[in-house]
Amino acid sequence: MLDPVPVEVGPNRLNALLGVPEEPVGLVIFAHGSGSGRLSPRNNHVAAALRRMGLATLLLDLLTRAEERDRANVFDIQLLATRLVEATDWAGAAARIDALPIGYFGSSTGAGAALAAAAHLGDRIGAVVSRGGRPDLAGPALAEVRAPTLLIVGSLDGPVIDMNNAAARHLQCVKEITIVEGAGHLFEEPGTLDEVIRHAGRWFLTHLSAEK
Repeated sequence: MLDPVPVEVGPNRLNALLGVPEEPVGLVIFAHGSGSGRLSPRNNHVAAALRRMGLATLLLDLLTRAEERDRANVFDIQLLATRLVEATDWAGAAARIDALPIGYFGSSTGAGAALAAAAHLGDRIGAVVSRGGRPDLAGPALAEVRAPTLLIVGSLDGPVIDMNNAAARHLQCVKEITIVEGAGHLFEEPGTLDEVIRHAGRWFLTHLSAEK
């Protein structure tokens, strides 16, 4: 399997890493949370595992370096969602991945952005997975999401469990909440990130492969 290659995505030329396995069944676009990005070891570990399952991956920085210096941008869900929409448009015109069904993998604030973008794009998004995310930040857009949505939360991440449960009540799509036992917010505990991969892979393969 080829290593991911650097690409520039969309009108803002966002830095990204694109990895495409042989005969991919779908594309997963990552939406990172604050303080993270395309070079995050955890995100790259997850992306590599998804590629082994037959899913192409796009890890991108939703903000430019100049924009990252303004902390308000990191929590601007509408701005981040707009960047995800631009990345989705870019993927739809890119060689080798243009025909693939698309899913979003969001973490922390990126989960809110992923759900807001999914609400905007409707049937163009086939699945959403949130890892330790803040889906509540999508606000009223939650009720407009059509993509099947999996919310993964660590059992030690009490406040975020509550936020995910509250957000799930507003989702009108196919939805599931999975609690990973012994995991904190960042899933740094032994074996917990592999549990995230197992659940996320199941969700994406079920819902993206069904679109082909």
